[in-house]
Amino acid sequence: METEIIDLRSDTITKPSDAMRQAMAQAPVGDDVFAEDPTVNLLQQKVAALLGKPAALYVPSGVMSNQVAIKVHTQPGDEVIVEKESHIFNYETAAPSILSNVQLHLLQGEHGILRAGQLASAVRPSVYYMPRTALICLENTHNRAGGTIYPIEEIKKIREFAKALGIRMHLDGARLWNASVATGIAPSEYAQYFDTVSVCFSKGLGAPVGSALVGSEEMIQRARRFRKILGGGMRQAGIIAAGALFALEHNIDRLKEDHKKARIFAERVAANPLAGIDLKYVQTNMVVIDISRTGKTTGEMLDLLRAKNVYLSDANYTSLRAVMHLDVSTEQVLRAADIVAGTIRA
Repeated sequence: METEIIDLRSDTITKPSDAMRQAMAQAPVGDDVFAEDPTVNLLQQKVAALLGKPAALYVPSGVMSNQVAIKVHTQPGDEVIVEKESHIFNYETAAPSILSNVQLHLLQGEHGILRAGQLASAVRPSVYYMPRTALICLENTHNRAGGTIYPIEEIKKIREFAKALGIRMHLDGARLWNASVATGIAPSEYAQYFDTVSVCFSKGLGAPVGSALVGSEEMIQRARRFRKILGGGMRQAGIIAAGALFALEHNIDRLKEDHKKARIFAERVAANPLAGIDLKYVQTNMVVIDISRTGKTTGEMLDLLRAKNVYLSDANYTSLRAVMHLDVSTEQVLRAADIVAGTIRA
């Protein structure tokens, strides 16, 4: 009998359901480089409407979506303000410096959240020998902080600050769907404070491929050109876009189930005093577990858990991360929590 593996490394490890596969197999297609794929066009129209923006562009990945946005908003030699633990800084392989020839100005947030009051000292004076502060990027939910939700009141304040200085704003909203479901705030309400927003379909929504960038017609036309330059022009992409379309139509509301699983998991593991979990920051589908008091490295702890068929990932140098998703049941989450709580020891 094959041993069951409980994989909580990420919400990207999900596999398409039979219904999603059927939708993909039956999708009408065309050449999207000519903007003639009907399924891609429908997906772009729907996601733009959901986010309250005039236009959207389907791209292969969240990294490409973020990087295309940075190219749209900047010129070589500009500077982009990001939070120190952001995905753009930590997990996109220094792409801003390579693709857009810009540098990142890092600010330390609190559990991933920057405050408007931090920004003034980060904006460069308008002198020729300093880079131009062109863009502020926020992340909602914040991956490395454990799925924390960006307070919309703080977003409003940052937007007011940026607008007064003519600085554009981009949202890495890979898991914006989670923030929306958890708060009841519509994605379009979050999106109104940003010039561009990136959203992902292959994380909590369970599609196999793809993200979208939304913004004005002019920005998305520029984005389409940069997508092509970066090698992201796809032909009969409706086959994969159909998976994203299915995910949009069927898998947003069910994210609340993943949030419940995360809370159950966190409370169970937190019973172990060596497992540092701040339940206040278990806000969506992720749980970050500080193991610094065990004296073990994250690699050592991950190996111990893997030997027991529970797969987690590292959140940072001293913490593990568990991510709930549609392919893991509540029963599996409970079993995984017991194994994790029993394994975390000095």
